[in-house]
Amino acid sequence: MFFVCMYFVRTCLFVFAYSASCISLFLTVHLLSHFSVFLGLREKYEEALKRDDVKAIVLTGAGDKFSGGFDIISMQGFQKTNGNDSSISFVSVDLQTNMMEGSRKPSVAAIQGLALGGGLELAMCCHARLAAPKAQLGLPELQLGVIPGGGGTQRLPRLVGLPKAIEMMLTSKPVSSEEAKELGLVDAIVPAKDLISTARRWALDIANFQKPWIVSLHKTDKLEPLGEAREILKFAREQTMKRAPNLFHPLKCLDAVEEGIISGGLAGLYKESEVFRECMASDNAKALVHVFFAQRATGKVKGVTDLRLKPRSLKKVGVIGGGLMALESQQHAFSMAFKWS
Repeated sequence: MFFVCMYFVRTCLFVFAYSASCISLFLTVHLLSHFSVFLGLREKYEEALKRDDVKAIVLTGAGDKFSGGFDIISMQGFQKTNGNDSSISFVSVDLQTNMMEGSRKPSVAAIQGLALGGGLELAMCCHARLAAPKAQLGLPELQLGVIPGGGGTQRLPRLVGLPKAIEMMLTSKPVSSEEAKELGLVDAIVPAKDLISTARRWALDIANFQKPWIVSLHKTDKLEPLGEAREILKFAREQTMKRAPNLFHPLKCLDAVEEGIISGGLAGLYKESEVFRECMASDNAKALVHVFFAQRATGKVKGVTDLRLKPRSLKKVGVIGGGLMALESQQHAFSMAFKWS
């Protein structure tokens, strides 16, 4: 067995001797912030496939997180290309679908902490997923003006069913590992201290055909019949247009989901990549990414937060004026149990 640590721009290989032939790929970067991370992952998968002494693969994250997904800072660089970047199709189809999911050697994702966005999409490419208690799994891309671009629109509905998948994507809200187990998104909840060892045994059991070898993209048992699925999507579109009439990317996300249901998962992946590039280059995405950074910048005030100054304790608040905003300020002071004048 050997461990692989994946870094920002390079990979490091550490070899240990074990009786069980299982490779563990550790994503030591919690954010998929650089294309070289995916290139490094491909390199180590290729190496694992070539080695006769490796029978199975475990994909996990170093430390207490699996992966928080794609780094938003990198999104700004991608937006400068106006969506003209073929790397999206490479990651979704060539790496995740053909190499990982289509591999002749099974892989198991060992999840703890966070598995969000591209991190969860990597996990869904594996043939099984084990999670530690209280882990968070989700696809929050829509809050940034884009859609899941690594197969999330295709695999999530096949794992948890269409209604729940649409809810998770449109609301950008994660689920706990406990709920994920009930939904079928993860196969087992395992104590954190036993997560890696259990995942290794699970992966080898799949290789020995003692546990099911599941290809998420080919699953259909959780998908509703075509007519019912279209009604679900129609209702979701109607609700989306009412709640966010000026945003087009949620509707584009539903288009990608529908393409996969009608034409199959692979066709859905290509549709997803096309829509992802379109959304990434849109003014909506650029604006929402700007808002994301602007909101976080408000918590970083030069000369205050960088000096680790502590706020004073407030006991009394004065409000000048008697208009609507003054009234709201008074009400807020009451709710915070402040005295006011």
